[in-house]
Formats: sequence, structure tokens, C-alpha cells
Amino acid sequence: MGTLLLITATLCLAGAQHQGLIDYLEQRLVAIEGRISLWHEQSNRYATELREFKQQMNGLTENLEKGHEALRSDAETVGTRVERLERELDYMETQNPAPPCVDMDKNLMEQEIMTAKEKPKAEYKLSDCRDMISRIKAMKIVKKAGGLKGVWFKDTSVSGKVYVFNGTSKDVLYEFGSARDLAASVGLSRGRPIHLPFPWSGMGHTIYNGYAYYVTEGAVFQLIKYDLQNGSVVDSAVFSADDQVPVYGLSPETYIDLSADGGVLWALFATRDTERTISLAKMDPDTLEVEQMWDTPCPRENAEAGFVICGTVYVVYNTKLASRSRVQCVFDVDGLVTSDEAPLIYFPKRYSTHSSLKYSPLEKMIYAWDDGYQILYKMVMKKKLEV
Repeated sequence: MGTLLLITATLCLAGAQHQGLIDYLEQRLVAIEGRISLWHEQSNRYATELREFKQQMNGLTENLEKGHEALRSDAETVGTRVERLERELDYMETQNPAPPCVDMDKNLMEQEIMTAKEKPKAEYKLSDCRDMISRIKAMKIVKKAGGLKGVWFKDTSVSGKVYVFNGTSKDVLYEFGSARDLAASVGLSRGRPIHLPFPWSGMGHTIYNGYAYYVTEGAVFQLIKYDLQNGSVVDSAVFSADDQVPVYGLSPETYIDLSADGGVLWALFATRDTERTISLAKMDPDTLEVEQMWDTPCPRENAEAGFVICGTVYVVYNTKLASRSRVQCVFDVDGLVTSDEAPLIYFPKRYSTHSSLKYSPLEKMIYAWDDGYQILYKMVMKKKLEV
């Protein structure tokens, strides 16, 4: 009997504990269900807010796209009007005399040039040379002769003869007695052909003191010094720059652009190490040795040609319209001229892109080749400011 009571008591106690466990589990389930319900409610609210935010952003994006389209349309309209205005200005300039600042000077080719005896060479030494461009005074379209690209110039020291390198790679240059003889020639027929021992490359050549300095391309770029009087190669040298790239973005045939001024041979070039900008080298015209180099800030992109005057580099860039190009970057080896101080010079050309620009210090003129046309620009110079 006692054992039965003990068993009964044990069963009652176990039943009570089991019921307590069930009640606890039910309470926990109810709490979890409440939290799940709260999470569902919050998720639905967040989803609703996210949809509303997305709709707002879609609306703002559509408004921005409409505004962008309107701005682009306005910009295109303005661009069209500017282009039309430029074309009208070009037409008016062809129908009427150019303004006094850029005269179409018919006598530009007839100007007398003083010989070396009349004007001592010492005046053109770099130490005494302080000229810089002020503005363009006049221009003259001499004629159209030869191909789309080429270079023409006079000897930068004493000679009045005109020389023409027609094309980007040939072995014959033409010599004329004067610019007037070139203008009167049918094509290049009146020129005296001079056969060079090696074909030239690009449009970066120059003639100084009776010698033709030109670039020939092979395994490396080589500079040739050719005596025009006796027809012989005086000297040659490999240009001391590695991994060269075209010096001007718009004239890919020219890797080295030479010019002579004040007893110095200058070379504009570019390499892969500084391929975004143009470099300058000062050379000895007698030995072709590079004496000094500079990295200029002038970019290659959109550059069509350049030239050096008294140690100052002027790089000309093409604008969007074919009828305009301008000096946009200036670098002076002595730090006397900066792009900010240099005047804004526009070349009033009429055709395409200048494939070459060569400065004549004796005449203070630039010989330009523009889409097969030979053009003269008369420059007005001023003195650099001393530091």
C-alpha cells in the first residue's frame, strides 16, 4: 500500500513538471510568433518605403535626363550658330579686305633682306636675342604647289633663296631664287632640283648658313647636315633620344622638328617617357651634338606645328573650326616668357592644318604650309621682359 502511494505521488509530480514545461514552451512560442509578426510588419514597411524612394529617384533621374538632353540640345544649337557665324566671318573676310591687324599684304614677298655684311651675325646670337611675338601684322597666300603636306622656308642666316620640301618622304628638294619665283612657277617646275643622298622623313627640316639640316628615318632617326653649295654630306648624327613618338598630335609624320636661330640649332621632339608633352633640345649646328634638353609643358594632343624664336618655343594648336589655329603654349628656356604672359595669337588660315611653320629671323616672317598652300605671316615682335 505504501509503495502504491509513493508511485502515485511520483506520477503526480512528474505530470506537474511536464505541464509546467509545456506551459513554458507555449509562452516562448507565443513570444517568437510575436517577434516574427513584428519583423514581417517592419519588413513590409521598409519595402514600402524602398519602393517609394525608388519611385522618387526614378522621377528625379528622368528629370535630370530631360535637363541633360535640353542642355545638350542648347549646346548643339549654340555650336551650330557659332559655326555658322565663323563661316559667315570667313566669307566676309574673303569678300572684303582683312582688318589692319592682319593685312593681305601684296608686297610681302618684295621686302629687301639685309645681307650678312649689312647686318652682323652677332646681333642674332642667343645671348643678345630677346625677340618675342607680339602679333600678326599681315599675311599672304603665295600659291598652291605640291602635296597636302610639306615645308618651305629661306636660309635663316643670309640667303634670299627659297627651298621647298614637297611631301613627307622624298629625296629631292627644290631651290628657287625668291618667293616671287616660286609664285610664278607652274607647280615646282621653275625650281632647281637638288637630289639628296638620303630621303627625308616628316616636315621638320631647316636650312641655315648654306646647309640643309634634315631628318632621315631608318632603324633610328638620323640628322643629316648637307652642303647645298658643293652637294655633299658634311656630317650626320643619330639623335640622342630613345623611343620617340611624333612631336605633334596632328602631324604624325614629324618626329623631330628642327629650326635654327642665333647660331643655335633647335630640335622639338617627344619620347614615350614624356609622350604627353613636347621636349626641346639645343644643338651645335657645326657638330650636331646635343648640348642641353628641356621638358616643356606643351601637350602634343591637338598640336599641329611649332617653332622656336630666341629660345622661346611656340606651339600652335588647331581649334574645332578648320579656319582657326592659335599659339596656345609657350616655353622659354630662360624663363622670361610664359604662356600667361604671351599674347594670344590666332593664325587666320583658310584651309586645313599647318603641316609646318618655319620662322625667318631676318624677315620676321613665318613660312607656313597649309593643305598644299604656301602662306607667309608677317610678325610684329617685341622684347622679352628682363627678370
